[in-house]
Amino acid sequence: MKIVKTKFKGLLIIKQKNNIDKRGSLREIFNNKIIKKNNFIFEYCTTSKKDSLRGFHFQYKYQQAKFVNVLKGKILDCVIDLRKKSKTFGKSFKIILSDKNCLSLYIPRGFAHAYYSFERENIVYYKLDNYYAPKFESGIIYSDKKLNIKWPRKRVLVSQKDKKHQSFNQFCKTFKFL
Repeated sequence: MKIVKTKFKGLLIIKQKNNIDKRGSLREIFNNKIIKKNNFIFEYCTTSKKDSLRGFHFQYKYQQAKFVNVLKGKILDCVIDLRKKSKTFGKSFKIILSDKNCLSLYIPRGFAHAYYSFERENIVYYKLDNYYAPKFESGIIYSDKKLNIKWPRKRVLVSQKDKKHQSFNQFCKTFKFL
């Protein structure tokens, strides 16, 4: 495993190695000796169909750092920095994560997170440092023109809940920052 820093403080790309032979593959997904940032206490796995978009999600109380891996498929992973006094506040970062490129993303607390699914079946595995608290969950609308995020397709599958998220400007008025 190799860690690559980004221009966003604390946001890390983790390059893993896929060991392939005639039986299949083996990939080290997490190593506490390399990613020492958090005590991950909660894990979950999502499956998403092609052209699905999830997000942007965050918890304004009981924030979560996330370690995101793609076990099958390919996603465009995107985050927005919502941290107080951050030099990259309001800026977004995008990266392709897939089972082929073996890249993962460590997202510190204070970011909103979303992803778009390219493949027919996408399996995304998360490790988190805090539990899911739906009472304190919110989001930013994925199509906010102010954020100027170019998604691979204009027509995407989005949940009704995600369609009702607030704009970035509304977030700034309501929360100011995380």
